[in-house]
Amino acid sequence: QVQLVESGGGLVQAGGSLRLSCTASGRTFSTYTVGWFRQTPGKERNFVGGISTSGGKTDYADSMKGRFTISMDNAKSTVYLQMNSLKPEDTAVYYCAAVYSDYVSSSRYVYRYWGQGTQVTVSS
Repeated sequence: QVQLVESGGGLVQAGGSLRLSCTASGRTFSTYTVGWFRQTPGKERNFVGGISTSGGKTDYADSMKGRFTISMDNAKSTVYLQMNSLKPEDTAVYYCAAVYSDYVSSSRYVYRYWGQGTQVTVSS
């Protein structure tokens, strides 16, 4: 069993930056893929990006490339989502999720463990 806790959300002005953290406990973190997703009310939970903790391979949704960066600190069992040049349309609840795999999938159905989410609000 893996427990995930997100932190770092908040209110930021358009053009600003935030760094979200996803900290895992309960199992060795070094053989998992961790994905970031986001969701707005009434809409589906969409893939933002992910990282394979065993090799550091990353993948991103096309609309996030160049603005968002995912990194990890295996010693701290933590994955980070650095978000730059934020836009009002980035406003959402951001979730991290994990699955025992070395492949970064964009499908939310693949991920077994989920955090509780953290709110990101970008004001115009």
